[in-house]
Amino acid sequence: MSITLYDCATAPSPRRARILLAEKGIPHATVQVDLRQGEQLGEAYRRINPQCTVPALITEDGLLLSDNAAITAYLEAAYPEPPLLGRNPQEKAEIASWQWRIEFEGLMAIAEALRNSAPAMAGRALPGPVGYAQIPELAQRGLLRVQQFFDTLNERLAGRDFIASERFSVADITAVVAVDFARIVKLKPGEAHPHLLRWRAAMAERPSMAL
Repeated sequence: MSITLYDCATAPSPRRARILLAEKGIPHATVQVDLRQGEQLGEAYRRINPQCTVPALITEDGLLLSDNAAITAYLEAAYPEPPLLGRNPQEKAEIASWQWRIEFEGLMAIAEALRNSAPAMAGRALPGPVGYAQIPELAQRGLLRVQQFFDTLNERLAGRDFIASERFSVADITAVVAVDFARIVKLKPGEAHPHLLRWRAAMAERPSMAL
């Protein structure tokens, strides 16, 4: 049995898993889940992943991993080269810290802005099987948080090639996805973020980033 990734080509979360798999050179099958048509909420997909989210990954021995944290932990342990979570305790701690910050300050802020404002997401302000109403004030807060996120990354990347440690890591993967995803709420780095723009241009040279 091969690894199977349940994916959506237009969504940011499964893109993180795609890049990770590519960086590690792990062969796998892919099944597309159409989020725009609500396929993730249908009975067929619920039987695969009751969380109704993508990505989901089925391991070689049939284990379901239903979020990026679990997918990353599993693939790093099963395919340790190249190491994307750090080689030593110091690197592991630094990468884990920045990974958390990028998720909380970046991805969650973008999702907050999008899910609480987009008409198509009325009643779907949070992912998963339960519907939640939109709160417009959270959309405005999300936009402010994204702008601060760009400032934080720009400051961090001054004189650095990577977000955490001295080598490419999962923190860079998550940051690329977050920066690119921000365009959906009409925000992107600009002239005030030269270090962030330099880093993003360098990341674009990696083949995995085209996925």
